[in-house]
Amino acid sequence: MVNTGDTAWILTSAALVLLMTPGLALFYGGMVRAKSVLNMMMMSFGALALISVLWVLYGYSMAFGDDVGGGLLGDPLEFFGLAGLMEDTTGEAGGMPVMAFVGFQAVFAILTVALISGAIADRAKFGSWMVFAGVWATIVYFPVAHWVFAFDGDDVVGGWIANQLEAIDFAGGTAVHINAGAAGLALALVLGTRRGFGREAMRPHNLPLVMIGAGLLWFGWFGFNAGSALAADNTAAVVWVNTLVATGAAILGWLLVERIRDGHSTSLGAASGVVAGLVAITPACSSLSPVGSIVVGAVAGVLCALAVGLKYRFGYDDSLDVVGVHLVGGLWGTVAVGLLADPDAPAGAESLVFGGSADLLWRQVVGAAAVLAFSFAVTWVIGTVIQKTIGFRIGEDEEITGIDTVVHAESGYDLASLGSGATAPSTGQARATSTEGTARSTERTMA
Repeated sequence: MVNTGDTAWILTSAALVLLMTPGLALFYGGMVRAKSVLNMMMMSFGALALISVLWVLYGYSMAFGDDVGGGLLGDPLEFFGLAGLMEDTTGEAGGMPVMAFVGFQAVFAILTVALISGAIADRAKFGSWMVFAGVWATIVYFPVAHWVFAFDGDDVVGGWIANQLEAIDFAGGTAVHINAGAAGLALALVLGTRRGFGREAMRPHNLPLVMIGAGLLWFGWFGFNAGSALAADNTAAVVWVNTLVATGAAILGWLLVERIRDGHSTSLGAASGVVAGLVAITPACSSLSPVGSIVVGAVAGVLCALAVGLKYRFGYDDSLDVVGVHLVGGLWGTVAVGLLADPDAPAGAESLVFGGSADLLWRQVVGAAAVLAFSFAVTWVIGTVIQKTIGFRIGEDEEITGIDTVVHAESGYDLASLGSGATAPSTGQARATSTEGTARSTERTMA
């Protein structure tokens, strides 16, 4: 019999997570320069469209089909086109229709792909991005989702991280954030730096968009984390509270770093702290107490605020800090499970601090390292092949003119329509401006 309460919760959570991709489009769109805003947002919407289709055709089957390769891959043909699932109500969590779970996991796949786009803002061809998104989801995300999220069941064999390694990743610290962060680093290296990187301050052009996007991400993330309980139960409630307080603590940590380092705290720092806290608590939200969640969030805010400046020291152009926030935050949150997991939390795991055992810690480290290495290596190959064949990066003159005009034949802000003698600036002059002191603090600490 269908459990209508749990089904309603999972469908609501899926809708919340779906909203996160448009929220990400606003968050990323506000952080780029005015001449790139449409392209940046289109990369998120393009991922939403493409991965939705691929997930139904074979993505779900690759992620959650019966294992065909030692815990590495689900059978891509078992549920091809979701055949045989429309009337199945056995579900992943007693009584929930399988199609509800299919929809919930689909929006995770969509968001993970969209996250990568922030690392290559201002310089990637939209068509090449769409090719990359489809190939990357197929070769990287769908298998890694099998590793992490596919648990053994009746006559079903799942992924190696979930079942053999037994690392804990409640909602996607490895499969989503470390995966996307490592991929973003690889693509940033393949495409190279933007024109003027390290010499010009490339400020966000619209901070209200960034704040709105961050708010939508925070809102949707309650579905992302609490929905991963797959039931409207105590686990979901604990996860909800942990997600709230970790994010609040991360904002405070990020703003404190800015205040000490730069003399003032910024709205962009607050928005970035939101995402840093959400990323870090994602794998750990079922394993920690609320106080432990505050610690994880606060440390994430500090670590990520410092980590976003590493791109200037090492010379990789991670445009919107996918590496500094998602890779670093995902690594910290995953490892923190082994350090701070509380046996009284729903996961019931013992950690180094609570229980004195390092057993879980090494499992967390191995899981995180495996996903990082696999994602980085395969992404670098995919990106290099695309760059050398159809071309991934736009030309220098096109970058100067503006990717919105060159690639999409549109402008994010049509000032000519204002009338009264107003004239639209050339796209080359449409350089983003912002109030003094609101630029990402790391722009002030460029090498």
